[in-house]
Amino acid sequence: MPPPPPTAAERGIEVRQRLLRAAVELIGEVGTQSVSTRLLAERAGVRPGLVHYHFASLPALLRQAAMGAMRPLLTEGTAAFTAADSPAEGAELLLRQLDGYTGRDPQSLLAVEVYLSSARDPELRAALSGLVAEFREAIAAALDSAGHPDPAGAAATLAALLDGFVLHKGLSPELTADDVIPTVRHLMQP
Repeated sequence: MPPPPPTAAERGIEVRQRLLRAAVELIGEVGTQSVSTRLLAERAGVRPGLVHYHFASLPALLRQAAMGAMRPLLTEGTAAFTAADSPAEGAELLLRQLDGYTGRDPQSLLAVEVYLSSARDPELRAALSGLVAEFREAIAAALDSAGHPDPAGAAATLAALLDGFVLHKGLSPELTADDVIPTVRHLMQP
């Protein structure tokens, strides 16, 4: 006996997910300013009218897609850092994970584009700022537990360094974690 056909609610959830996945791809490929309803619908394989049926607006959909992509990156980074044996090892682990990015790969381009878009979109800026603040607070708490003399400052510096590392890899693909780890280890020492 074949499975029953999906319900209208299940089809709606699937369309929303397809739109969000397509938006994440397009943000990194063409930038948020170039994502149109038509382009997004085409990539998702749906009619353009469904974009506005399922989301209040195209910018709202792009914000949700951007935050949906950025949240796991930062929460996984936080988990990796706090699970490490020491803050220095946690920072090294994060840098080594970022070494896998070229600065021109879809994930790097997505992150750069989301940061850039947040400068123009106050709602995205507020959401991304909150997410980054959570990341810095978790790093600062781990540094404080390890006896670091300036946990908040070191956490902010590490977050900025990680972002800058991704940006610089796009300009200098030969840049590796090994180039910055000695300095970062020193920064993380209590």
